Amino acid sequence: MEKTTLNVTGMSCGHCVKAVEGSVGELSGVKQVKVHLTEGKVDVEFNPEEVTLEKIKETIDDQGYEVV
Repeated sequence: MEKTTLNVTGMSCGHCVKAVEGSVGELSGVKQVKVHLTEGKVDVEFNPEEVTLEKIKETIDDQGYEVV
């Protein structure tokens, strides 16, 4: 398992948290995802053999937020 923290802009409310945690959490290989709304950070624990970091970033982008 690999752990990383992503800086994400555009998140401002509970809906944003649910959108990111829900979409990333559904990816195969993602064990845990936690949004820290006030800090603009997303912690992700994932298996790099099942899902790439690029795919996780893409999924966040698809929800309308930007990984910086």
